[in-house]
Amino acid sequence: MAVRDYGIHLTLFRNAMNDRAGLNATDMECLRLLFIRGIATPSELARHTGLTSGATTAMLDRLEKAGFLERRPNPDDRRGTLITPAKTAAERAAAWFESARNAQAELISSYSESELEIIAGVFERFTKLWDQERGKIHRDQ
Repeated sequence: MAVRDYGIHLTLFRNAMNDRAGLNATDMECLRLLFIRGIATPSELARHTGLTSGATTAMLDRLEKAGFLERRPNPDDRRGTLITPAKTAAERAAAWFESARNAQAELISSYSESELEIIAGVFERFTKLWDQERGKIHRDQ
């Protein structure tokens, strides 16, 4: 029940943050991946978000116009493009999440090192579980 409630409330928080930022869920997923990886191709972003190539292009156009990303030529594929976060994008997004980061830091500081190891282990195991379940879905298609 706690994991279910966590998932529900994380989704509700993300939806509220999307509204506050004026972005939709796939826009935010695209930015999340770019902040983690630093660079991606449009095809990788399409796979990550589940969008078609046309919808991915529209999303990239929106995010570029809003100043969140930049398109660069792909040195390994003269017809290809690489997508990177714009220089100020991380700072802008970090400001949106400042309160949540502070609240998380306070919560995490209330646990001992051994408790944090257990919590991290649970999240790592859930990550593997979801990855395995996603693999099953792809195999069944």
